[in-house]
Amino acid sequence: MDLPLPATTLPPELPPFEVARPERQSVPLVFASPHSGAHYSAAFLAEARLDSTALRRSEDSFVDELFAAAPAHGAPLLRATFPRVFCDANREPWELDPGMFDGPLPAWVNSASPRVGAGLGTIARVVASGEPVYRHKLPFAEAELRVRRYWQPYHEALAGLIAETRATFGYCLLIDCHSMPAHPAHGANPADFVLGDAHGTACAPRATRLVEETLSGMGYRTRRNDPYAGGYITRHYGRPRDGVHALQIEIARSLYMNEARVERAPGMQPLTRDISRLIAVLARADWSSLR
Repeated sequence: MDLPLPATTLPPELPPFEVARPERQSVPLVFASPHSGAHYSAAFLAEARLDSTALRRSEDSFVDELFAAAPAHGAPLLRATFPRVFCDANREPWELDPGMFDGPLPAWVNSASPRVGAGLGTIARVVASGEPVYRHKLPFAEAELRVRRYWQPYHEALAGLIAETRATFGYCLLIDCHSMPAHPAHGANPADFVLGDAHGTACAPRATRLVEETLSGMGYRTRRNDPYAGGYITRHYGRPRDGVHALQIEIARSLYMNEARVERAPGMQPLTRDISRLIAVLARADWSSLR
């Protein structure tokens, strides 16, 4: 069944991101949700060969809602409004598949990355199930428009929040918020949360350990860096030597949503409470050692 989308058009006045800010930022934390955007333009829907349900399964649906308590604890929350399948903010800006376009790509485009090979570059060729997204090839100008109108403003906002936080506190801990489908490699022992710190290079061990211990104390099964060690955002912004630490949190969708119907499930409310408790723990911690 084709589900109704949250919006059938992306109004010109709708910005590519939204920031929920506290009255005053009181903690050196920034929360970001690059994949929970759910506004689909009519032009994009016309280009796609898939129905809205298949397209929406590429979203990290409702993740921004799970972390909505961040401003109440003194931290900003950044969320993309555009969907991941339209433009992926957790990729390099120019990871593009040449086979998707109707002409040659500029030589500076990164067409050799593993993400491009999997069909999941900055402009996705396929959805998570492997089905092609588009009815026909795209002009490169379309990729340029999406990168410049959506990807770049999102990252300018994220970089700005990190810079503001560093200016105020001398350091910043970025929590990059995601969700994950069931992973076949984990069989009968799936993780509820996967924490990605690029194998210890993007974030101070203390921060990863505190998140891990807090979630485990709530009864959740956690795993580090397997199978998600952190994407572009974690690796690009996570520079502990410069006082910026980045930790990617992947949440099992089965905990809070019906993946087939892209709907909130009964687990949404208790999980939101637990995520709010996690945010509170992070907000109370002394992060001065991150300088």
